[in-house]
Amino acid sequence: MKETRDNLYQLMVCPKCGKPYRGAPAISRDNTRLICPDCGTREALEGLGLSQEEQEHILGNIHRYQEEQE
Repeated sequence: MKETRDNLYQLMVCPKCGKPYRGAPAISRDNTRLICPDCGTREALEGLGLSQEEQEHILGNIHRYQEEQE
């Protein structure tokens, strides 16, 4: 995780999905790397046994909520 002088996070690239992201990273379930928040959420939901469809529905809700807060 890298912070600039004005405390804004730099653009990072997730090693798992390859997509760019800003903000605090998640730690992979195997504790070997920092990944984007979406991949971290997917790993957690997968660990709960949720299907891909359920995972995408939950992530969609999270993204909608975040957009409303901006």
